[in-house]
Amino acid sequence: MVTTERGLVNPDLPGLFEAADSASLAGQRQYAATVRLRLLLAILAAITGTISLRTGPAGVDLAAVCTAIALTAISLTQLSLKTNRPEESWYDGRALAESAKSLAWRYSVCGVPYAKQDNEKDAEHRLVEQLSRLLDEAPTTSVKLSRRPAVTATMHQLRAGDLATRKAAYLRFRIGDQQAWYARKAEFHERRAARWHTALLVIEILGVTAALAKAARFIDLDLAGVAAALIASGTAWINLRQHATLARAYTFAANELTIAHSRLELVEDEQTWAVEVADSEEAVSREHTMWRASRSRPQD
Repeated sequence: MVTTERGLVNPDLPGLFEAADSASLAGQRQYAATVRLRLLLAILAAITGTISLRTGPAGVDLAAVCTAIALTAISLTQLSLKTNRPEESWYDGRALAESAKSLAWRYSVCGVPYAKQDNEKDAEHRLVEQLSRLLDEAPTTSVKLSRRPAVTATMHQLRAGDLATRKAAYLRFRIGDQQAWYARKAEFHERRAARWHTALLVIEILGVTAALAKAARFIDLDLAGVAAALIASGTAWINLRQHATLARAYTFAANELTIAHSRLELVEDEQTWAVEVADSEEAVSREHTMWRASRSRPQD
């Protein structure tokens, strides 16, 4: 009997996963950094717009110059997003990576459409064809270079194991790990959502206070405008990160995988196992489909 001490970790997955995952992570980092910069520049423009720093014989207002520079930089970052579209690399790359990962697990543990059969080469050929189809249908921006093979040694090793070995690996390293990941992410996003909403509420109260203070002539600065910029930027960031939406989606997915885990534990034959694995992978795919659909892309 061939055994494996672990399931499939990222280095054990097909080269297509590595290529798509790298492109997705790079796109996510670029998109988040650019959006963060735009929001910070907007806050800076609001702050410099409330003050005046005149200098030199001509009395040039340095604060106004800073405001103009910040607004120009905002336009340039927006142009960069429109031109490079890093969010497309993020979304499309993640979809491709997750699809490749799902196919790899189905193949490695003999799930539909790669159920255990006499001619194992047929299953491998089917996997390679489906990976090739995924690549053909994917946008070119969703992949980077990878020299990893389509079917790795660990995938072959796991597939060669008996049902008990494959079952243990799949329950622990696919369903268990994915369930724990969803649970951690759900808690993380719940905490972030609460913190951001609290922070925005505090800023709103401070903004109202600043507006009343200016109306009563206690201050001359337009701090309410700065508060408004902070609120707008914070709201835009929340919409980008979608903490509350993701918390609900990940909680649902974790619960769904708990049920899938129980169903898989009861399986004792290859035919039923193949079907249950396919159903479990569909559950994981549904969560990712909902995540992708919740991301609104900028319109041209």
